[in-house]
Amino acid sequence: MSEDPQSHARAAAPGRKPRVAVVFGGRSSEHAISCISAGSVLSVIDRDAFDVVPIGISREGRWVLAADEPEKLAIHGGTLPSVGDSGSSVLLAGDPTGNGMVVLEPGKVPRELGAVDVVLPLLHGTYGEDGTLQGLLELAGVSYVGSGVFASAAAMDKGHMKALFAAAGLPIGPYAVVTPRQWDADPAAVRETVAGMGYPVFVKPCRAGSSVGISKVTDPADLDAAIELARSHDPRVIVEANVSGREIECGVLEGVGGAGPEASVPGEIVVTGHEFYDFEAKYLPDEGTRLDVPADLPDEVAEEIRAMACQAFDVLSCEGLARVDFFLDESGRVLVNELNTMPGFTPSSMFPLMWKASGLDYPQLVDRLVRTALERPSGLR
Repeated sequence: MSEDPQSHARAAAPGRKPRVAVVFGGRSSEHAISCISAGSVLSVIDRDAFDVVPIGISREGRWVLAADEPEKLAIHGGTLPSVGDSGSSVLLAGDPTGNGMVVLEPGKVPRELGAVDVVLPLLHGTYGEDGTLQGLLELAGVSYVGSGVFASAAAMDKGHMKALFAAAGLPIGPYAVVTPRQWDADPAAVRETVAGMGYPVFVKPCRAGSSVGISKVTDPADLDAAIELARSHDPRVIVEANVSGREIECGVLEGVGGAGPEASVPGEIVVTGHEFYDFEAKYLPDEGTRLDVPADLPDEVAEEIRAMACQAFDVLSCEGLARVDFFLDESGRVLVNELNTMPGFTPSSMFPLMWKASGLDYPQLVDRLVRTALERPSGLR
């Protein structure tokens, strides 16, 4: 198959540093976490190697030219950062023959921001991690870090993701998807299905992350409220059976030079101050959560987890990076829980910690992700 003539249209000219647009914020419930991730990346990305342009997306969806001030994208006194509506608007047209991003200012002639060689989309959740932004970038012929449209969309929906894992033979725990039609037409049947899994269960939005909208339900009388809470974030809801045991995670990177994916050492989340690994436990300090990296595991179990992480990466046709979450149940069985195509990059995030323990520190990790994306054409591949 011949190469798309536009696939390398935005490759950096000789002698010019590649321009990296770091995109963050967004319309999802994980807006603040995206901002924190961006602040961390902006503080370490190699400015001698790359021309960096921060682009924020407000909660309403407006793209703005953001200040290159990483310290403003951190948590301060419990206050979460966000992207405001002030600032010059930025437009990326879905046209591979164009000249990159355009800056729009009231009363002024639109000006070109310049060609963008690669986008680093530090967006978590819907309208960013779910294939929508990836589709726009494919239309525009712009290379980007991370998985493409299909893998991003499939991994964003926990129900579809688990179905693909099961079809590939990966072990998963019992679950049920609750669609709007099912819940509106026959909630009693939903309750019966959930009861068949046994309590407690976890009720989650199908297409959200960072533990937003999640409830642990131990009493059937609380199921309806938990489903309604999840539905406030996503009309599609997933109910998962409780798995008693340990929570293990593993990072995956796309192989270099066409090689297969590489897995980090596994890490373990130990939650002592919460019933489960909720938003506060993940992102607010001193909340009774410990991250053990590497996890204290027998060598053969660690290798099994690393192999499964790479298999899950390939099952969804992922690119760039992913974090795969596992349960190690009380019998010693490894179960795949979910895969995140754009894991958090906050200072306390497990993904960079696992790669640091594997010999790739934070700046090196960011550099590798950007350079891998620069080498990969947009379009079919």
